[in-house]
Amino acid sequence: MSPSVIAQVYFVYGLAFFSMGLAILLERGRASDARLAHALRLLAFFGLVHGGHEWLEMFQGLGMLPSEPLAWSSFRIAVLAFSFLGLGGFGASLLAGEERTRRLSLLVPLALALAWGSGLLLMRRRFPIPEELWEVADVWTRYVLAVPSGLLAAGGLLSLRRSFLRAGMAQFGQDSLIASAAFAAYGFIGQLFTRPSPLPPSTTLNTDLFLEIFGFPVQLFRAAAAILVMISVIRFMRSFEVERRQQLVQLQSARLREAERRQALRGELLNRVVQAQEAERQRIARELHDETGQALTAIGMGLRGVESSLAPAAEKSAQNLRHLQELTDRALNELQRLIAGLRPAHLDDLGLPAALRWYAGETQDRAPLEVGVEVIGSERPLPPLLTIGLFRAAQEALTNVVRHASARKAQVRLNYEVGQARLEIQDDGIGFDAAAVAANPDRPAWGLMGMQERVSLMGGQFSITSQRGQGTLIEITVPYAGVASEEHVRAIAAGG
Repeated sequence: MSPSVIAQVYFVYGLAFFSMGLAILLERGRASDARLAHALRLLAFFGLVHGGHEWLEMFQGLGMLPSEPLAWSSFRIAVLAFSFLGLGGFGASLLAGEERTRRLSLLVPLALALAWGSGLLLMRRRFPIPEELWEVADVWTRYVLAVPSGLLAAGGLLSLRRSFLRAGMAQFGQDSLIASAAFAAYGFIGQLFTRPSPLPPSTTLNTDLFLEIFGFPVQLFRAAAAILVMISVIRFMRSFEVERRQQLVQLQSARLREAERRQALRGELLNRVVQAQEAERQRIARELHDETGQALTAIGMGLRGVESSLAPAAEKSAQNLRHLQELTDRALNELQRLIAGLRPAHLDDLGLPAALRWYAGETQDRAPLEVGVEVIGSERPLPPLLTIGLFRAAQEALTNVVRHASARKAQVRLNYEVGQARLEIQDDGIGFDAAAVAANPDRPAWGLMGMQERVSLMGGQFSITSQRGQGTLIEITVPYAGVASEEHVRAIAAGG
């Protein structure tokens, strides 16, 4: 084969390893495995330096180097040795498992360098002729450094393949296996057939024998192995992108879980606030009824007794007492209304339909609004969370109708459906632009927001339909298992 063709082989050979080293330098920082990131630095060093060595071989074969061949030969062998030391360090680092073992793996290239340097000192005494010495030095470098380093790299890539398979990345494990086989062939076969020299077994096992057996130069075999190594290494480095995508997915999942946990905690907090409000209302209503209500009743009865005992001459005093009695009766009625508004007894004693009918009557008494209540389906007992939530939602809706709707009629419908309860509050008022109100952050509709929060705590759905001049319809649906959702919220909040 002509020198120009051999030079082209060296060029492709060097380009393959140099490109591999450059690609590793650009991509190694994306590896999350510290062991692999450390090992890839050494492989990048091997690729860049060894690619440069093959280009030196190309220039030497073309006669383009300066006129001191021995000096360039010594420099070339030093470059060759350092490149294979980097390859051996790469394999040893991949084979190391723990951090401590990885640090000890640095002793492998040091041991190889010691063996290589000691051998060169012995060769210098045995082969005093410079031309023979540098030929022997090239062979010795390949025997002592190239062959073990290639096998170490092959073993390290097999270890990396197992890591890919454990991570569920079978395709990249296949690429690692191909790269391992290519390095084994390059290190054992490609470096065992060296140039002819006085150092056995290169006297017979050399490039001439390889050409005689296979019909093509060993440099072509090395170039093919280098190209295969380059392709395989670059292919398995795509795992960094896949790994990064997996990390992004995991990060997004973690953020979603955190958001769900925070939402659950927020829901639990709101739930406890609502329960605390209801408990406080119940306590205040009970105390007002037991203490203040009884005191006002006693005062009224006492005033009636005093009035009946006064003589007819004391008519003016009797009028004053009657006036005080009327004030007491009025205060007592107002107090009873406040007690009922805080926690209507109908809700605990008679159930939700009765409480809705009572509140509809209360609304009609204090506002020019006709309120009807319709119950559809067979009444069934509801958990306290649902009963209180639905009543408070209806209470807030009717309050909004009285304050803002200018309506003449309102209809409350409670429908006991299969698996869920549906509450509808509809009026014939002036209506409003629901979308505009929801999108206005400067004037938040606190009443509607409160209803939505209550419905969300019950695990239900809230919707409002309204247009100007066409009234408003509020629909609330809650599952009968709303109390189970409350337990689920608490389980999530507790980390379960």
